[in-house]
Amino acid sequence: MSATRTDVLVVGGGGAGCSTALHLASRGVRCILLERGQIGGQASGVNYGGVRQQGRHAAELPLARRSREIWARLPELVGTDCEFEVTGHLKLARNEAEEADLVAYLDVAKTNGLPLIMIGGNAIHQQYPWLGPDVAAGSFAPDDGAANPRLLSPALARAARDKGADVREFSPVSNLAHDGTEFIVQSGEHEFRARYLVNTAGYWGAAIAKAFGEVVPISPLNPNMLVTEPLPYFITPNLGVVGGDVYLRQIRRGNVIFGGGRGESDPDVPRSRPLPEPSYAVMAKALQLVPQLAGVQVIRSWTGIDGETPDDIPVIGPSRTTPGLFHAFGFSGHGFQLGPVIGAIMSELILDGRTDVPLEPFRIDRFAQDALINQQGQRHEASRHA
Repeated sequence: MSATRTDVLVVGGGGAGCSTALHLASRGVRCILLERGQIGGQASGVNYGGVRQQGRHAAELPLARRSREIWARLPELVGTDCEFEVTGHLKLARNEAEEADLVAYLDVAKTNGLPLIMIGGNAIHQQYPWLGPDVAAGSFAPDDGAANPRLLSPALARAARDKGADVREFSPVSNLAHDGTEFIVQSGEHEFRARYLVNTAGYWGAAIAKAFGEVVPISPLNPNMLVTEPLPYFITPNLGVVGGDVYLRQIRRGNVIFGGGRGESDPDVPRSRPLPEPSYAVMAKALQLVPQLAGVQVIRSWTGIDGETPDDIPVIGPSRTTPGLFHAFGFSGHGFQLGPVIGAIMSELILDGRTDVPLEPFRIDRFAQDALINQQGQRHEASRHA
């Protein structure tokens, strides 16, 4: 069997993978992207569409800040804005404890240069009279917004192809190996060889990592999403809550997109579907935030498959076992905003050997280290009681 050779193989055609192909091709690197289904068919294309910096884990904020700069340049980068709109992100507190969480996060945001505006209970109901009485306070991030997740990955893929990248859909991979010189990857009847391999395979990224001796505990995450019939436009900001159990936004066409809870999936097929019980629960929570939605018709619900790590932040960076292997997966339901910057980071790691974004919190071996620490602690505790 003859092999197709390239400089870099990218496995996974979501936002992170397509952005990686684009950034590599833009620097003249030969690149082949293999996607098991359709481009953007899983987490990158079925999510809520929030382009949000507020509320992120402190380790993710430098990534989110740099990615926000790329979002502002999308038209020149991919030829479309993917319906990106700076609406602001309004994170709501429904009691005093949640309000305290918002206040505590102000310091995290300030350290990372993220502007936030705290809004008290009286002011928030004056500014947004459609909010329900249970809303106690809010934190507003004026630079945040939302975009259409159905558009981002295909736009990145088209731009990558225009720069010379070979983007292949319906190309699941198997038999991944490294012969000491290059990676060997099987896809159907085709064999691919490359010096570098980039793992942006979402939930399935853990299986790729395992093939090279790196174990990452990962679970399928299936966000339960719904959309209403069109209404007169009145909800300007992208809405979230402390705890993240409901999120809601209205698009210019009038439909209200909202989500919360989880659907179900079988990643081996792969297949996923929303569930009625969490849908009913999140409808009640949406009404708590915006009572004006009472009686509105829900016209569609959906979900997809993302990968969730135990600490709720992704794996990003070089392999600890195999030179030339780089990972970016396990975004735990909040990778849409980060997709554009991941490509920039992967291309920098491969071509420059460094990036200016701190990646230590995302190292792939952190789970093995945590397991070792836990084992040592258990042994110490056992010896105390022996």
